[in-house]
Amino acid sequence: MKSKTFELLSFLLWTAERLTRPTVRNLTDSFESWAYRNGLLQQLSRLEKQELVERVSAGSNDRIYRLTQQGRLVALGGRDPQVQWSRAWDGRWRLVAFDVPISRNSGRQRLRRYLQERSFGFLQKSVWITPDPLREELQVIGGSKIDVKSLILLEAKPCAGESDAEIVANGWNFQEINKGYAKYLEVVNRRPEGSLTDPAAAKELHEWAAEESQAWLSAIHLDPLLPERLLPRDYLGRVAWHRRITALAQAAKQLKAFSKAINY
Repeated sequence: MKSKTFELLSFLLWTAERLTRPTVRNLTDSFESWAYRNGLLQQLSRLEKQELVERVSAGSNDRIYRLTQQGRLVALGGRDPQVQWSRAWDGRWRLVAFDVPISRNSGRQRLRRYLQERSFGFLQKSVWITPDPLREELQVIGGSKIDVKSLILLEAKPCAGESDAEIVANGWNFQEINKGYAKYLEVVNRRPEGSLTDPAAAKELHEWAAEESQAWLSAIHLDPLLPERLLPRDYLGRVAWHRRITALAQAAKQLKAFSKAINY
């Protein structure tokens, strides 16, 4: 997705009254003028066609744009962190183990990319792990018979004293994950403060918002967003998430109090 499109979805999300049902009412003429100059009204039209936003007509003087559920997830970076952390875990690990021959290297690479995109942990060699049921993986495989010499899907519990914390530490690189969140925290803490009283201040906040969005995307892309009981003690993801909610709520107040400065 293009950065400007993500930026617009983010704008609609964090200027909404509630994150659970993102709705922006009565967008000001100054915003619409600025959006027109930046081509964002055309993007809104495209997002409607993609069913990422919807426009609700409540009257000639009442403009309402609402993110759909899919649009909300896209604006959050593809996944809702709070929902992911809060999900239940039954204590069982799911493993995907494969030994695809070199002659089928392209298939092996596709499988690895798929597992990475699904946030599986890389436990050892060709053994990948997740705390979640393998429903989608079974659908991908379909009804075809699995050759257990090449691929096998398992549910398991450690039985030789291995702790879940050790499995997490070896399956995912939380040092790199925390680096991503630390970088994000540096960006989010640079939010311009004060009222938007002139075009320069408006532009500064706009540039910060774009940087913040990209920093969040980079950080959450690395994170498997494991269930809460599996998160390492020094995990920075929840710290960054709560800081994001606070910072964007403050930025939203700045924008809502803004009248003319955004016409730059």
